[in-house]
Formats: sequence, structure tokens, C-alpha cells
Amino acid sequence: MVDLKGKSFLKIMDFSAEELEYLIDLAAELKEKKKKGIAHRDLEGKNIVLIFEKTSTRTRCSFEVAAHDLGMQVTYLDPDGSQIGRKESIADTARVLGRMFDGIEYRGYGQDIVDELAEYAGVPVWNGLTDQSHPTQMIADMLTIREHFGKLKGIRFVYMGDARFNMGNSLMVTCAKLGMDFVACTDPRYYPESFLVDQAKKLAEKSGGSVTLTDNVAVGCRNADVIYTDIWVSMGEPEEAWAERIRALKPYQVNEKAFSYAKADAKFMHCLPSYHNLETEVGRQVYEKFGLDELEVTDQVFESDRSIVFDEAENRMHSIKAIMYATLK
Repeated sequence: MVDLKGKSFLKIMDFSAEELEYLIDLAAELKEKKKKGIAHRDLEGKNIVLIFEKTSTRTRCSFEVAAHDLGMQVTYLDPDGSQIGRKESIADTARVLGRMFDGIEYRGYGQDIVDELAEYAGVPVWNGLTDQSHPTQMIADMLTIREHFGKLKGIRFVYMGDARFNMGNSLMVTCAKLGMDFVACTDPRYYPESFLVDQAKKLAEKSGGSVTLTDNVAVGCRNADVIYTDIWVSMGEPEEAWAERIRALKPYQVNEKAFSYAKADAKFMHCLPSYHNLETEVGRQVYEKFGLDELEVTDQVFESDRSIVFDEAENRMHSIKAIMYATLK
């Protein structure tokens, strides 16, 4: 029997396949209850705090709605709302908040920050995103894939773009643990770190999955069930970084040609936000500087019937609810 009470949710590597499957199952169960209007305020009276050093639409809304559905009260601290790491150490912040709250969410920069929060808080800490890991997104993604394909084991999952950081790392490890065939299709400079690739390959050997790295789109996308991507550039990065990234990753844009190699029923996924048109400030800046009106995915693919990005976005809330429920109930 899986028991996660009191455990922090910091990175996928910390959890077994059985525990991940339990969270996916629980997310599906809680989603069904919400759809049927069945109240599940099982954590009435508890309080959580959300620390956001990086702002987000989906993560904040997911945690807040999930918490309210479970009967909890929420305190939100934006980038200017706490003294963490500035006037107060992370350890001291954790020990203070752990005396006041039943759980702490952190979304920000280094993995070491969320790890230190968990070390000192004395209550569950949930990683809403760091530079190295995005574990709550993984439960949502796996739930979405299972809803559309009826399974996870044996799914050929292709990640295109910059696979070095939180999304590439987390997806590779998750797929490896769950018996999926993971492919990072990108410029070799953007492969995940070799030590993590080695770990993921060992996990895949045990689960019946596989891990493949390739810079060939035709090879990478062949027989894909899912093609996944993420943004290439972020606001605040210098223009030189944008230029280099766009130049290297343009061949790995998710478009109709990439999907021509995939299975007929293949799906497109993206953790959002996405720069697939000129309807965002960033999209317009990219167009002005580089003359591109689409980046990591074309608007044609993003708006197509194969795109399940909004199912995926909704499932963030159900999955985060499952994570909080499992660690607090």
C-alpha cells in the first residue's frame, strides 16, 4: 500500500513507479469527483502557503483551486512578498512557515532552495517548478496521456527542443520509470546531462522502457504517440541567448512535417505558455527581432485536433490536488 503522508514532492527521482501510478490514479479519482459535483473537502482546517519567486498562471491557479476544493486556506507570497534568501535565510524561513502552515509550495530557481525548505520545514514541501525539475507537471502529463491512450507503458514519447533543464529532465525520468519509450530530439548541445541520461537508461531497463537521444527529426518522431515541446526562450534572457537558441532549435520546431513521421493518432502536448502566434508580448518581440511569427510549435499544430494542451493544463489542478491530498491526508 502506498503511503505518502508527510512526504515532500521535490523531484520525480524520489518516487517509485508504484507511487507515481498511485498519484495518477488519485488525480483521476479526484477529477471524477469534481466533474460529478461530489464534495471532497477532506483537508478542511488546514492551511498552505504558496511561495512564488517565478510567477505563473497555471501553477498558482491549480494550487489555489485544488486547495479550496479540499477545504484548505491559502496564503500567496509573490516575489516581493517574503524575505526568503534576502533578509532571512531559507532554513529560517522554512522553520517559521512550518510552524504556521501544514504545507509549503515553492516555485522559483535552484533545486537546492526547495530541497532546503523541505529539510527544515517539518511539513510537506511541493516543488511548483525549479530550474532543474517540474514534478507536479509530470503527474498532469501522465494523466493526460493515459486519458487519451488508455495506457502509459509502451507509449513512444518524443520531446523536441531544449531538453537540458526542468522539463526535459523530468519527462525523461518519468517516462523511464513508467516503462515508456522516451526520445529527446534536438541539437546535441541541448541534450539532458549525461549523468542523468545514464540514470534514466538504467531505470528504463528495469521498467521495459527506453531512452534515446537523436538530432534527426525523421528518426526521432518516427511512430511517435506523443510529440511534446516547451518554449525555447524566456523573458529576461539577453538577446544573444535568444539568437543562439532560436538558430539551434529552429530545425526542431513541432510542425506538420514532424507529425508526418508520427502515428496517425499522435497527440501534441505543451506545458504552456506557448509562442505559436503573435498574440503575446514575447511573440511580438521575437517577430520584431528575428522575423518569426511562430517559435517552438506552429499555430497549425497548436490549434489542431491532435493538440491536447488544454486537457493537460486542466489536469495540472487535478494532479496538484492529488499530490497535496496524498501528502497531507
